[in-house]
Amino acid sequence: MHDLAVRLNDFIALGGWVVAVLLGLSVLAGAVILWKLVHLRMLGLGRAARLQAALVPLSQGQSRTARDALAQLGDPLARLALRALASSAPPASLRDRLHSEAEVELARAETGLRFLDAVAQVAPLLGLFGTVLGMIEAFQALQGAGASVDPSLLAGGIWVALMTTAVGLAIAMPVSLILTAFETRIAAHRRLADTMVETLCGPVLPQLALPAPVERSDLRTRSA
Repeated sequence: MHDLAVRLNDFIALGGWVVAVLLGLSVLAGAVILWKLVHLRMLGLGRAARLQAALVPLSQGQSRTARDALAQLGDPLARLALRALASSAPPASLRDRLHSEAEVELARAETGLRFLDAVAQVAPLLGLFGTVLGMIEAFQALQGAGASVDPSLLAGGIWVALMTTAVGLAIAMPVSLILTAFETRIAAHRRLADTMVETLCGPVLPQLALPAPVERSDLRTRSA
Protein backbone atom coordinates (compact mmCIF):
# COMPACT_ATOMS: atom_id res chain seq x y z
CA MET A 1 0.00 0.00 0.00
CA HIS A 2 2.86 2.33 0.84
CA ASP A 3 4.58 1.55 -2.47
CA LEU A 4 1.36 2.31 -4.34
CA ALA A 5 1.07 5.69 -2.62
CA VAL A 6 4.70 6.49 -3.43
CA ARG A 7 4.21 5.57 -7.09
CA LEU A 8 1.06 7.65 -7.26
CA ASN A 9 2.85 10.66 -5.79
CA ASP A 10 5.70 10.22 -8.27
CA PHE A 11 3.22 9.96 -11.12
CA ILE A 12 1.46 13.15 -10.06
CA ALA A 13 4.78 14.94 -9.60
CA LEU A 14 5.85 13.85 -13.07
CA GLY A 15 2.62 14.90 -14.78
CA GLY A 16 2.11 18.08 -12.79
CA TRP A 17 -1.11 19.69 -11.69
CA VAL A 18 -2.96 18.61 -14.85
CA VAL A 19 -2.58 14.93 -13.96
CA ALA A 20 -3.68 15.69 -10.40
CA VAL A 21 -6.85 17.37 -11.68
CA LEU A 22 -7.52 14.48 -14.09
CA LEU A 23 -7.14 11.92 -11.32
CA GLY A 24 -9.52 13.94 -9.16
CA LEU A 25 -12.07 13.97 -11.99
CA SER A 26 -11.69 10.22 -12.40
CA VAL A 27 -12.42 9.66 -8.71
CA LEU A 28 -15.51 11.87 -8.86
CA ALA A 29 -16.70 10.19 -12.07
CA GLY A 30 -16.25 6.75 -10.51
CA ALA A 31 -18.28 7.80 -7.47
CA VAL A 32 -21.08 9.17 -9.67
CA ILE A 33 -21.11 5.97 -11.75
CA LEU A 34 -21.45 3.77 -8.66
CA TRP A 35 -24.22 6.01 -7.33
CA LYS A 36 -26.06 5.92 -10.67
CA LEU A 37 -25.95 2.12 -10.74
CA VAL A 38 -27.72 2.02 -7.38
CA HIS A 39 -30.01 4.95 -8.23
CA LEU A 40 -31.24 3.49 -11.52
CA ARG A 41 -31.83 0.17 -9.82
CA MET A 42 -33.99 1.88 -7.20
CA LEU A 43 -35.97 3.63 -9.96
CA GLY A 44 -36.81 0.29 -11.54
CA LEU A 45 -34.60 0.44 -14.61
CA GLY A 46 -33.72 -3.06 -15.72
CA ARG A 47 -37.06 -4.52 -14.61
CA ALA A 48 -39.02 -3.74 -17.74
CA ALA A 49 -40.04 -7.36 -18.29
CA ARG A 50 -41.63 -7.59 -14.84
CA LEU A 51 -43.56 -4.35 -15.33
CA GLN A 52 -44.80 -5.44 -18.75
CA ALA A 53 -45.88 -8.79 -17.31
CA ALA A 54 -47.76 -6.98 -14.53
CA LEU A 55 -49.71 -4.94 -17.10
CA VAL A 56 -50.75 -7.95 -19.19
CA PRO A 57 -53.78 -8.85 -16.99
CA LEU A 58 -55.28 -5.41 -17.71
CA SER A 59 -55.94 -6.38 -21.31
CA GLN A 60 -57.74 -9.46 -19.99
CA GLY A 61 -59.94 -7.48 -17.61
CA GLN A 62 -58.14 -8.78 -14.50
CA SER A 63 -57.47 -5.48 -12.77
CA ARG A 64 -57.09 -7.05 -9.32
CA THR A 65 -54.35 -9.37 -10.58
CA ALA A 66 -52.61 -6.40 -12.19
CA ARG A 67 -52.81 -4.41 -8.94
CA ASP A 68 -51.28 -7.26 -6.94
CA ALA A 69 -48.44 -7.67 -9.43
CA LEU A 70 -47.74 -3.92 -9.51
CA ALA A 71 -47.77 -3.70 -5.72
CA GLN A 72 -45.05 -6.34 -5.54
CA LEU A 73 -42.74 -4.35 -7.81
CA GLY A 74 -42.65 -1.17 -5.75
CA ASP A 75 -40.73 0.96 -8.28
CA PRO A 76 -41.94 4.48 -9.23
CA LEU A 77 -43.60 3.46 -12.51
CA ALA A 78 -45.46 0.65 -10.76
CA ARG A 79 -46.71 3.08 -8.09
CA LEU A 80 -47.73 5.45 -10.87
CA ALA A 81 -49.73 2.67 -12.51
CA LEU A 82 -51.43 1.85 -9.20
CA ARG A 83 -52.50 5.48 -8.78
CA ALA A 84 -53.83 5.47 -12.33
CA LEU A 85 -55.88 2.33 -11.69
CA ALA A 86 -57.37 3.90 -8.58
CA SER A 87 -58.18 7.17 -10.37
CA SER A 88 -61.62 8.03 -11.71
CA ALA A 89 -60.40 10.89 -13.93
CA PRO A 90 -61.31 10.97 -17.64
CA PRO A 91 -58.80 9.21 -19.91
CA ALA A 92 -57.62 12.45 -21.56
CA SER A 93 -56.77 14.27 -18.33
CA LEU A 94 -55.40 11.08 -16.80
CA ARG A 95 -53.09 10.58 -19.77
CA ASP A 96 -51.69 14.12 -19.44
CA ARG A 97 -51.15 13.72 -15.72
CA LEU A 98 -49.44 10.35 -16.11
CA HIS A 99 -47.13 11.70 -18.80
CA SER A 100 -46.18 14.62 -16.54
CA GLU A 101 -45.48 12.39 -13.54
CA ALA A 102 -43.52 9.94 -15.69
CA GLU A 103 -41.36 12.78 -17.02
CA VAL A 104 -40.60 13.80 -13.43
CA GLU A 105 -39.37 10.28 -12.67
CA LEU A 106 -37.31 10.20 -15.86
CA ALA A 107 -35.77 13.57 -14.98
CA ARG A 108 -34.68 12.04 -11.67
CA ALA A 109 -33.12 9.15 -13.58
CA GLU A 110 -31.07 11.61 -15.66
CA THR A 111 -29.54 13.25 -12.58
CA GLY A 112 -25.75 13.11 -12.72
CA LEU A 113 -25.51 12.36 -16.43
CA ARG A 114 -24.52 15.93 -17.29
CA PHE A 115 -21.52 15.65 -14.97
CA LEU A 116 -20.40 12.42 -16.65
CA ASP A 117 -20.85 14.07 -20.04
CA ALA A 118 -18.74 17.02 -18.89
CA VAL A 119 -15.97 14.69 -17.69
CA ALA A 120 -16.01 12.78 -20.98
CA GLN A 121 -15.62 16.04 -22.92
CA VAL A 122 -13.26 17.97 -20.65
CA ALA A 123 -10.79 15.19 -19.75
CA PRO A 124 -9.19 14.85 -23.22
CA LEU A 125 -9.13 18.63 -23.66
CA LEU A 126 -7.48 19.05 -20.27
CA GLY A 127 -4.96 16.35 -21.17
CA LEU A 128 -4.19 18.12 -24.44
CA PHE A 129 -3.78 21.38 -22.55
CA GLY A 130 -1.26 19.68 -20.27
CA THR A 131 0.60 18.39 -23.33
CA VAL A 132 0.83 21.90 -24.77
CA LEU A 133 2.17 23.24 -21.47
CA GLY A 134 4.68 20.40 -21.29
CA MET A 135 5.88 21.03 -24.83
CA ILE A 136 6.35 24.71 -24.02
CA GLU A 137 8.45 23.83 -20.98
CA ALA A 138 10.48 21.32 -23.00
CA PHE A 139 11.31 23.84 -25.71
CA GLN A 140 12.12 26.49 -23.11
CA ALA A 141 14.58 24.08 -21.51
CA LEU A 142 15.99 23.32 -24.94
CA GLN A 143 16.45 27.03 -25.62
CA GLY A 144 18.11 27.56 -22.26
CA ALA A 145 20.61 24.81 -22.99
CA GLY A 146 22.09 26.94 -25.75
CA ALA A 147 24.74 25.30 -27.89
CA SER A 148 25.05 22.23 -25.66
CA VAL A 149 21.73 20.70 -26.71
CA ASP A 150 21.01 17.27 -25.27
CA PRO A 151 18.47 15.35 -27.42
CA SER A 152 17.44 13.31 -24.39
CA LEU A 153 16.32 16.51 -22.69
CA LEU A 154 13.85 17.23 -25.47
CA ALA A 155 12.72 13.60 -25.70
CA GLY A 156 12.14 13.41 -21.96
CA GLY A 157 10.11 16.60 -21.97
CA ILE A 158 7.97 15.40 -24.88
CA TRP A 159 7.01 12.05 -23.40
CA VAL A 160 6.17 13.65 -20.06
CA ALA A 161 3.99 16.16 -21.92
CA LEU A 162 2.23 13.46 -23.93
CA MET A 163 1.46 11.56 -20.74
CA THR A 164 -1.26 14.05 -19.80
CA THR A 165 -3.06 13.44 -23.09
CA ALA A 166 -2.91 9.69 -22.48
CA VAL A 167 -4.34 10.12 -18.98
CA GLY A 168 -7.15 12.33 -20.28
CA LEU A 169 -8.11 9.83 -22.97
CA ALA A 170 -7.90 6.92 -20.52
CA ILE A 171 -10.45 8.68 -18.33
CA ALA A 172 -12.74 9.99 -21.08
CA MET A 173 -13.20 6.76 -23.04
CA PRO A 174 -14.69 4.52 -20.30
CA VAL A 175 -16.78 7.38 -18.91
CA SER A 176 -18.21 8.02 -22.38
CA LEU A 177 -19.08 4.34 -22.85
CA ILE A 178 -20.75 4.11 -19.44
CA LEU A 179 -22.67 7.33 -20.11
CA THR A 180 -23.96 5.88 -23.38
CA ALA A 181 -25.10 2.75 -21.54
CA PHE A 182 -26.97 4.85 -18.96
CA GLU A 183 -28.64 6.96 -21.65
CA THR A 184 -29.70 3.84 -23.55
CA ARG A 185 -31.34 2.35 -20.46
CA ILE A 186 -33.14 5.61 -19.67
CA ALA A 187 -34.40 5.89 -23.27
CA ALA A 188 -35.77 2.34 -23.05
CA HIS A 189 -37.41 3.24 -19.73
CA ARG A 190 -39.03 6.29 -21.37
CA ARG A 191 -40.51 4.09 -24.10
CA LEU A 192 -41.79 1.70 -21.43
CA ALA A 193 -43.42 4.60 -19.56
CA ASP A 194 -45.16 5.77 -22.75
CA THR A 195 -46.42 2.25 -23.42
CA MET A 196 -47.67 1.94 -19.86
CA VAL A 197 -49.56 5.24 -20.06
CA GLU A 198 -51.25 4.25 -23.31
CA THR A 199 -52.15 0.86 -21.83
CA LEU A 200 -53.71 2.46 -18.76
CA CYS A 201 -55.55 5.19 -20.67
CA GLY A 202 -56.49 3.26 -23.79
CA PRO A 203 -60.03 2.19 -24.63
CA VAL A 204 -61.19 -0.66 -22.47
CA LEU A 205 -64.56 -1.38 -23.98
CA PRO A 206 -64.91 -2.09 -27.69
CA GLN A 207 -67.09 0.09 -29.87
CA LEU A 208 -70.65 -1.19 -30.06
CA ALA A 209 -71.77 -2.05 -33.59
CA LEU A 210 -74.87 -0.03 -34.45
CA PRO A 211 -77.55 -1.72 -36.58
CA ALA A 212 -77.75 -0.64 -40.18
CA PRO A 213 -80.56 1.84 -40.94
CA VAL A 214 -83.68 0.30 -42.44
CA GLU A 215 -84.76 1.73 -45.77
CA ARG A 216 -88.40 2.76 -46.30
CA SER A 217 -88.69 0.44 -49.29
CA ASP A 218 -87.81 -2.46 -47.03
CA LEU A 219 -90.54 -1.42 -44.60
CA ARG A 220 -93.12 -1.31 -47.40
CA THR A 221 -92.07 -4.73 -48.63
CA ARG A 222 -92.39 -6.18 -45.14
CA SER A 223 -95.81 -4.55 -44.58
CA ALA A 224 -97.05 -5.91 -47.93
